Amino acid sequence: MKTFLKILIPALIVITAFVIYITRDGGVITPSGEGEIVLDSGAYEAYPLPDYAAKMIDSDYKSYFIEVEPDIKVHILEVGEGFPVYLQHGNPTSGFLYRKVAAELKGRQVRLIMPTMVGLGFSSKIPASRHTLDNHVRWMAEVLKQLQLSELIFVGQDWGGPIGMGALALNPEMLRGAVILNTALNAPTEVRDISAAHALAKTPVLGELMFEVLVSIFDRLPDVQGDPLSMPSEVLELYGRPVTESGNGKAPLTLMRMVTDGPDHPSTPQLRLIEDYVESLDIPAEIVWGMNDPVLGRLLPNMKANFPDAPVTETAAGHFLQEEVPGDIANALIRIIDKIEDNSIK
Repeated sequence: MKTFLKILIPALIVITAFVIYITRDGGVITPSGEGEIVLDSGAYEAYPLPDYAAKMIDSDYKSYFIEVEPDIKVHILEVGEGFPVYLQHGNPTSGFLYRKVAAELKGRQVRLIMPTMVGLGFSSKIPASRHTLDNHVRWMAEVLKQLQLSELIFVGQDWGGPIGMGALALNPEMLRGAVILNTALNAPTEVRDISAAHALAKTPVLGELMFEVLVSIFDRLPDVQGDPLSMPSEVLELYGRPVTESGNGKAPLTLMRMVTDGPDHPSTPQLRLIEDYVESLDIPAEIVWGMNDPVLGRLLPNMKANFPDAPVTETAAGHFLQEEVPGDIANALIRIIDKIEDNSIK
């Protein structure tokens, strides 16, 4: 018995320490830039990209930070000049997700603004407890406010849909048109997880064990694509490396936990406000959908109900359709711009 206890007690101590470590809240990590980027709206802290990221875009891009509150910086990629387009990604990618769409629009009179959510990419990292839908909406609303935009078109996917629409609900005079990709904009009315992976992620300790210790969320991104080859190793590095090397990689799992699983989930009240805002919209919109998305593909009928007059482009892409069908997204955006210009002439 004594021998057994000698083994058991140290083992319990090690297990307890391990559990405490993997379930830690994490700290604030604030990136630093170098130099300035000067725009019409002011001067911003420039951020020279590391080589592995810089090689994925051309030299026309601007890379800078907007500090949305003390020590919380949002990294912005921006390219082009003309009508402003706000493109919001979701979990666990970054503003780089729209780089192929931007390439399709090269030469067009558009200013493409691609922020990265706090906790991901090169934006600030924060404790898990600060990842709330309210906070992310407020931070992106502050980005739009500081850029002093008077009008824009919105493109949103995954968490980028509700976060972007929530930010625009706080700046309602800006939105002139939208291209909606695989996302969800409705508050839940019943208890239900969006996927088995999300249900597992919400399980304390087990979620951390599965998605932060045993499995890399970034390595599994090809699994949710129509074509897994659309997520080669250099793209996985582009999204994963800034998070895993930051010293606080809590965002991907925490953002999965932020997904609603019923009316009582903490994200639901904000989603109700977003749903009401979407219902009030009278703008030109198009829907481009990845039908092979195992997470959100089945929600296309919901999005059609939100935008009943919007043309729909159904594609064979998966969840991150920006990597697979950038041309379809760019074409939808061009049509929205044309409609806005026609309405302005009329």
